[in-house]
Amino acid sequence: MPILVMKFGGTSVADLARIRAAAEKVRAEVARGHDVIVIVSAMAGRTNELVGWVNETSPMYDAREYDAVVSSGENVTAGLMALTLQEMDVPARSWQGWQVPIHTTSAHGAARIEGIDRAAIDAKFAEGFRVAVIAGFQGLSPEGRITTLGRGGSDTTAVAFAAAFDATRCDIYTDVDGIYTTDPRISAKARKLTRISFEEMLELASLGAKVLQTRSVELAMRYKVRLRVLSSFEDTDETSGTLVCDEDEIMESKVVSGVAHSRDEAKLTLVTVEDRPGIAAAIFGPLAEAGVNVDMIVQNISEQAQGEGAPREVTDMTFSCPTDQVGRARKALEAAQARGDIRFDALEVDTEVSKVSVVGIGMRSHAGVAARMFTALAAEGVNIKVIATSEIKISVLIDRRYMELAVQALHDAFELDKAD
Repeated sequence: MPILVMKFGGTSVADLARIRAAAEKVRAEVARGHDVIVIVSAMAGRTNELVGWVNETSPMYDAREYDAVVSSGENVTAGLMALTLQEMDVPARSWQGWQVPIHTTSAHGAARIEGIDRAAIDAKFAEGFRVAVIAGFQGLSPEGRITTLGRGGSDTTAVAFAAAFDATRCDIYTDVDGIYTTDPRISAKARKLTRISFEEMLELASLGAKVLQTRSVELAMRYKVRLRVLSSFEDTDETSGTLVCDEDEIMESKVVSGVAHSRDEAKLTLVTVEDRPGIAAAIFGPLAEAGVNVDMIVQNISEQAQGEGAPREVTDMTFSCPTDQVGRARKALEAAQARGDIRFDALEVDTEVSKVSVVGIGMRSHAGVAARMFTALAAEGVNIKVIATSEIKISVLIDRRYMELAVQALHDAFELDKAD
C-alpha cells in the first residue's frame, strides 16, 4: 500500500470531539487505499501546562526529567487517537518515540533526529494494521533517555517519517487552510497559495510565518518530501490546502510570492568599534555563545570617524535580534568589552522596530524588485533603518508602528491578491 503521513497539531486534537474528527479524516485516507502514519501533538495547552509544572517544581530542572514530563502530552493523544480509530473498525496501534525507536541526539529539549527504525512498523503493516499513530515531538537518545525536539517538533517528526517511509506526501493539518500571501489578520486581501516552493516556505517560516516549523521545512527540502498544509476543521480533498514542493513542480512563479513580518525585533548598534581584522568574530562569537539569534548585520563608517583629520580606524556595527534576547546580547557584549576583546563607546538599543520581508523565487530572474519595494514604502512615508537581501528575499527593518501599513503596501505593490 502507498503510505501517507498525516500530522495533527494541538488545536486539531484539543478534545475528544476533535480527535474523532481527525480520526474520520484518517479513516477516509485508509478507504482511499493508503496505509497511514499519523503524527500527533499534545492537546492544545497541555504542553504549556506541563512546562509550568516542571518550572514550579524545579526552576533549575534536570533537562532529562523535563523531557520525560513534557513528552507525556503526545503519548496521551497517540493512545486516544488509536483507540478512536479502533472504535471505527480501523486497525490501528500507537507508538511512543522510544518504541519505534526514533533515534535522536542527546540535546534534551532541542534534540535532532538521526534515524528512524522502520522494522517494527513495517511488521505491523504486514500483519494487516492500517494505521500507525506516533507520538510526535519526541525520540530516544543514545543513552536510552526520552528526548524532545523543541517546540513545534511534531512537524519535524512528521517530515522525518515521510522521508524514512518514502511516503507519497506529508499532510500537515492545522487551524488554517493553507499558506497565504501574507497574514490575513493584517491584510484582508491575503490570498491562499495553491503551491509554494520549499525555498520560499523556508524563508517565510524563518521570517515569522508560524504555519510550519523551520526545521521541518529544511528537512522536507533536503529529502524532497512533498508537504501539504490544510485545515482540520474543513472538509478536504486532494486539491485542498497549499502544497509545498520542489521548484520544478511550479510551472510559473510570481516575482514575489509572499510578504512576511516579525513584529518583536530590536536594533542594536555598537558605536565606534575598532575597525580591524577579526572584529566581527570578536563581536558575534560571544553573542552566539550567549544564544542570541542575530539576524541582519550592517557595518558602516562611524560618524566620529568622518570629521576632518579624524582617524579612520573605527566603525559602527549594527545588528538585529528578537527583543527578548536584548538583555543577553547586552550582557555578552559588555563582558567582552570588560575582557578587552572589543572596545566601543556606546551600545545603542532600539526595541521599537519590526522586520518586513518580500519573498519569491521569481526574484532570481527579475530585476527591479528592490526599487519597487522601496518606492512602495516611501510612498507611505515608511523609513527604512536596515536592509538585508538574499537571492529570493529582501528584508527591511522599520519602526514597529508602521509594520501593518508596510505589509499592506507591499502586498498591493506586488499585486499578491491576484491569482497566478
